[in-house]
This record gives sequence, C-alpha cells and structure tokens, in this order.
Amino acid sequence: MKPKTQQRRLRRFRTAEQLESCIRPKWDDIPLLITFLKNIPVLQFDVKNQRIFLRRTKYNDIHQEDLFIGNRVNVFSRQLHLIDYGDQYTANKLGSKKERTLALIKPDVVTKIGDILELIYSSNLIVTKAKMTKLTWSQAADFYTEHQGKPFFNNLVQFMSSGPVVAMELMGDEAMSIWRGLLGTSDPAVARREAPQSVRAQFGTDGIKNVGHGSDSPAAAARETEFFFPSTIGHGPSNTAAFTDCTCCIIKPHAISEVLSPFVISYLFFMSNNFSSQFNMDRVNAEEFYEVYNGIVTEYPNMVTELCSGPCMALEIHGTDAPKTFREFCGPADPEIARHLRPTTLRALYGKDKVKNAVHCTDLPEDSVLEVGGACACCALHTLKRHP
Repeated sequence: MKPKTQQRRLRRFRTAEQLESCIRPKWDDIPLLITFLKNIPVLQFDVKNQRIFLRRTKYNDIHQEDLFIGNRVNVFSRQLHLIDYGDQYTANKLGSKKERTLALIKPDVVTKIGDILELIYSSNLIVTKAKMTKLTWSQAADFYTEHQGKPFFNNLVQFMSSGPVVAMELMGDEAMSIWRGLLGTSDPAVARREAPQSVRAQFGTDGIKNVGHGSDSPAAAARETEFFFPSTIGHGPSNTAAFTDCTCCIIKPHAISEVLSPFVISYLFFMSNNFSSQFNMDRVNAEEFYEVYNGIVTEYPNMVTELCSGPCMALEIHGTDAPKTFREFCGPADPEIARHLRPTTLRALYGKDKVKNAVHCTDLPEDSVLEVGGACACCALHTLKRHP
C-alpha cells in the first residue's frame, strides 16, 4: 500500500472512531499491515504485493494487551510476529503503555515464584520473557558491576551465584515503578514496618537476601534485560536443565493467558524444578514436538494450534520415577474425565477440554529427556529469532 493511500485509509477509520491500532507483523516472511477495529476487528494487507490479505473479519481471540512489539499472535491459525507499529498514532497510543523492566527473583525465594507471579499479574503487568538460570560468580559480578567496591559486593555476588534465579521481563503502564513498589524497600525489616504487604516484607531476610531486584531507570532496564535476553548473538546465561531423572512439563498458552500459570507453578513446586522458561513456539516446532501424536489422536491439529497460539512455559520436573509420577499428578488428558476420576489433579482443576487441558506432560518415559531437550532448543531458537 502506498504511504499516502495507507494514511488516507487510516484517517478515514479514525474519523469514524473505529480504528484501535495498526501493527506491522510478518507471516512466513510476508510483510503485512494489520488493523484492529472496534466493530470489525481484523484487516490485513500484504505490503509487498499491494493486495488485501484478509478482508475485515470479526476475530475474538486477540486482545489489545496482546499487541506489543516482539509478541506472536495467531489469527485464523496463522502465527504472526509483531515487528513494528504501523503508524505514529499506534506507536503513541500503545508504545507509551508498554514500559519494560527486569524483575530478577533471587535464589532464596525461587520456590515462591508462583506467589510472586500472582502479585505481578494482579498488578496488570505482563511477563513477556522469563527463564530460570544459575549465574556464575563472574556473571553475577558483571550484572552488579555498579556495586563493585561497596562493602556488600562480594557477599551479594556470592549469594546470587549460589543457586538458581528467575529473570523476567515485565511490561505494562509504569512497569518499573509498579514492580519496585511490589518489592518494597531493600531492607525487609523496614519493609515489614512500612509496607507489610510487599514481597520483601513477606519473604525477605536481610539486605542481600531480599527476594528480588528491579531496574531503577529505563537505561538500567534496557541493559539488564539485554544481559539475560540478548537481542543479538547468543541467548544469555544458560538455563538450569539437567537432563537426568526428569520429565517435561509445558504450561499451555491458554493457561498463561488466563493467568492460571501462577497457580499451576505453585502446585508444581512440591517437586524439584530445575529448568523453566517462557517462550513462543512456532508451528513447525509445535508439529515436531507433538509428532508422536500425529495420526494417533484426533485432536493433533488442534493441539499444535494451541501450542503455538501464544506464550507457553516449559519446566523440567525432577523426582523418583518422574515421568510416571508427574503424569499421574497431571491427571487424564480429558479434564471432564479428570474431574470425575481424579478431581485434585492439575487438569481437573485448570483444564477446559482435551486440547486446552492446562499442561502437557511426557507420556512415554523414554521420551522425557528428548522432550526437555526439545523445549530447551525452542527457547534458544525463540530468543535468537525474536529480533530479526
């Protein structure tokens, strides 16, 4: 679409108070222009070939909160990678509401991540990236380089490299100040007096073992997010997957979007959880991941569509006879059956149907390590592909 023609159409929509936003996605390397309208939500235009790609069509499975740069959304089974705003109006409208910050959960409270996620979501923040990692002494020192030379520096670095941490990129209106407000003051003793509902007041011990870290400026947020989630070569500190005595769990996109993941994760931490990461899976990888079900279960196509319909979270679960134990913990694949036979299982509690059944678990013990490895590979590929 020529720029003048494009702008005329967008102005016409706005005059009628219809246009909500205009985004530039890519699908299968085809550059598109997609508009989301109040009454007729979706219109797609093929920029390269100057033609309508999808006529104005009502589509209810995408929402304004899904529209941010770097996200992937599904429109009629096509996975679209949102790469830019379509015009200045949308950039001004949505960009100002999409402040990003880093939230780092320290080793002493990793097992409380479900509770912390619940607080994050209830504060209208979105988790756009997440991973569990174990920092080396050198990596921890690099991350806290601004504290070098201070009396507590060595103790801080030693503590931060003593166990797994969870790094998350949070996004939302005033995300930086909201997250720091949720944390509370850096001294948990003071936090318990001044802000008893804050995370540090509830879970903190002292000035070093104080639950988490939050970026204190936009520049710090950009640097710290880049440290864990590089936009160029590499994928930052490695995950904590051990690939032994394990099984794979994937919290499905519908559970993430319905804000069920904090409750599922809280349920899961009765087991040892070595690796977790939030990522988007593309259709090719989803088909490969579910290949064992192709031709076996009739829901296979819908299972693939669900897995690549939005962000999902992968976890490596450890324990004695982990595949069998965790499969029983998840319950039958059909949540209706689970609610009758195993009412306390994950799928009985959080599943909707055989496709949107909250979690995927490894069915065959011999596939456990393979599936954990596949999830790790998808996380790495997603990190590299997110910023073309």
